[in-house]
Amino acid sequence: MFRLQGSKVLAVDMTGDAVKAKNGSMVAYDGEMTFKKLTGGGEGIRGMVTRRITGEQMTVMEVKGRGTCWFADRASEINLVTLRGDKLYVESSNFLAAEDGLRTGTSFTGARGASQGNGLFTTTVEGHGQAAIMSDGPAVVLRVGPQYPLTVDPGAYVAHQGDLRQSFQSGVSFRTLFGEGGGEAFQIRFEGDGLVYVQPSERNTIAGDV
Repeated sequence: MFRLQGSKVLAVDMTGDAVKAKNGSMVAYDGEMTFKKLTGGGEGIRGMVTRRITGEQMTVMEVKGRGTCWFADRASEINLVTLRGDKLYVESSNFLAAEDGLRTGTSFTGARGASQGNGLFTTTVEGHGQAAIMSDGPAVVLRVGPQYPLTVDPGAYVAHQGDLRQSFQSGVSFRTLFGEGGGEAFQIRFEGDGLVYVQPSERNTIAGDV
């Protein structure tokens, strides 16, 4: 069971089951636990190969046992996401933990990932259960509807879920509108039906202006 203690610590109560979590994110535990390092950014050969080809790496550990584990990372805000058979796309740097029954993998992001400085692949979490994602400041969940597309600054993007289509736009950003930009600008446009998680603090990106 996932539960928050405050907004920056995730507590996971286990009764012999397991949880996948970002390597090094455990801050304390009680009871009897075993730990195993999982290789690559996703399950199976595809997850390992895609990370290796692009030089990316997201190390995940499996924690199994009876008791409670507490997880945190750099005092980031933690957000719980409930999946009901759908898929969550989350930047690798924003992933914290997922229930063992959820499948993790990788998804090709192309230019969007490159603009964010996060590489060409992002992490996916799929199935039924809970996942925990992190944000720099409290995340805001924005709904996208058929008649309400959403445009997001790549530096503020954290994750999304639902039936959403992404398009990559260049040539303008929120900063260049006010004359504060200096490089090429990018935006992500979401259309369809789903949810987008954004953070109130922008990460550094290689696009210079996003």
